[in-house]
Amino acid sequence: MTDGPSATDASVATSDPWLAKAQILVVDDEPGMRNFLVRTLAPRCARVEAVGDTSAAGRLIEASSFDLIILDNILGGRTGLSWLADLRRDGLFTEVILITAFADLETAIEAVRAGAADFVLKPFRTKQILNAVVRCLDRSALRRENFVLRRQLAPPDRSQAAERIVGTSAQMVRTRDLVARAAATRSTVLVTGESGTAKEVTARALHELSAFADRPFVPVNCGAIAADIIESELFGHVKGAFTSAASSREGLFFYAQGGTLFLDEIAELPLALQAKLLRVIEDRKVRPVGSDREIPIDVRLIAATNADLAERVAGGQFRADLYYRLDVVRIHLPPLRERVEDIEPLARMFMDQLSAQLGMPPLPIPLSVLQRFEAYPWPGNARELRNRIERALILGTFGEPDSGPTAEPRTDDLAEVEKRHILRVLAASEGNRAEAARRLGVSRKTLDRKCAEWNV
Repeated sequence: MTDGPSATDASVATSDPWLAKAQILVVDDEPGMRNFLVRTLAPRCARVEAVGDTSAAGRLIEASSFDLIILDNILGGRTGLSWLADLRRDGLFTEVILITAFADLETAIEAVRAGAADFVLKPFRTKQILNAVVRCLDRSALRRENFVLRRQLAPPDRSQAAERIVGTSAQMVRTRDLVARAAATRSTVLVTGESGTAKEVTARALHELSAFADRPFVPVNCGAIAADIIESELFGHVKGAFTSAASSREGLFFYAQGGTLFLDEIAELPLALQAKLLRVIEDRKVRPVGSDREIPIDVRLIAATNADLAERVAGGQFRADLYYRLDVVRIHLPPLRERVEDIEPLARMFMDQLSAQLGMPPLPIPLSVLQRFEAYPWPGNARELRNRIERALILGTFGEPDSGPTAEPRTDDLAEVEKRHILRVLAASEGNRAEAARRLGVSRKTLDRKCAEWNV
């Protein structure tokens, strides 16, 4: 016997994020059952269609897609199972719940073989069918997410790794050559350059061109982790090592085992931890916080900074011995204003990438826009250019010549341009420095230092 939706059942249904987005097809030759299922599902789903036979169902499936089919097994003239088998042979793998008033073990086995995701026996209550629907939708979503993750974690195409470093300038040609040479070794690499010059992209290219490209690449922003926990984050800790250490945990060096650990914003590393990192580099071992045991590691280290480390060493803010251990192979990324010829290929690459990500048609980039781009100093470098392309895609226009970053005054005072840009972003973030730092792509410490210099 069926019943109407109740408050309890509604809470079960609305708690699932996939149900509200679901498009469901009901195939049952009993008008009363169709009406019940529509009344139950329609208030909770994006779309519900109900038909009485497989011919009508087939026409709907050809016209649009469904996330789930609720299928009666006895359909006047043929069984739902035979139709389901036909669907599977035709390559339709939509989730299907089979409902029937006449069930036995053989029918259940046939349902599984035919590809039914669930089996519900009539008469059923509202909660039973809702739970079955939610289970199927969740299982389908999980399967898709796993597929995407497997693709993301698949070994990268090494033939395209160097192409991530975009540009036709002599500087970028040399950078690609140096990356290819350094990738063939396990030597420590120091990547330098202003914020937004694609230091992480370069580090990923180094990893993907290496002999251990199929192992993990683990990026860490040293400026984004609180000083009191960064040692635990990097090296791990044992249970009871500190007040909140309720259990043991491996560190990021462990997760990068066999692969690459990328330490971005290395200049922000606390002095006390710099000494410990130096020992790790020299001994190839880490000691978890609270442990008496050192654990051997096999990790390739890449560090990056937008600061002048030699200047930091002179000022006592960075250990000289660590600096020299990191600076085995240096790759310096020039700012965008010093390689104007790279602006067009970068802009077109960002347009292609972002239009695909946002699901929007790409915008043409007129010559007049490119000329304005090439006249602008880009204090935020490639990251700022990417943001400009994204904004244009969303708005559907690059704006008038007197609006946007392309209209910045032409000036050789890049420090003043940088200051105006940072203060504009800070104002747009309503004074929230953490948010402004995120938008600018710099660490909070860097932003705080700039604001202190300007008495902001």
